[in-house]
Amino acid sequence: MALRHVFTVIDCNDLEAQVAFWSALTGLERLGEAPGYAWLAPQAEGASVIAFQQVPEAKSGKNRVHLDLHTDDVLAEVGRATELGASEVDRQAWDDFHWVVMADPEGNEFCIAGGGAKPW
Repeated sequence: MALRHVFTVIDCNDLEAQVAFWSALTGLERLGEAPGYAWLAPQAEGASVIAFQQVPEAKSGKNRVHLDLHTDDVLAEVGRATELGASEVDRQAWDDFHWVVMADPEGNEFCIAGGGAKPW
């Protein structure tokens, strides 16, 4: 039996606010919901789904797993994410690959990454 990656689940306190943020950031539409859960449509058929699970406790500590979102214009997407309520945590580069570590409105880290010349 083989395992398939179907969902990446993000814990959150405010389910509706997190779904709205991530939907606006990724352009993915809300696909479904159940009490305390919601999920966004995958980018392509067979792709994994971003899901949200409402939990009572606040985030504490650094994420051990995070999403990497790729783009041709890292700084433009960082600006857009910030306007949507995210905050910038750190900037990193490795050879011609660079990324900005961001935090969503509840503090969950994710990266916005791209290739080419470092834009900063």
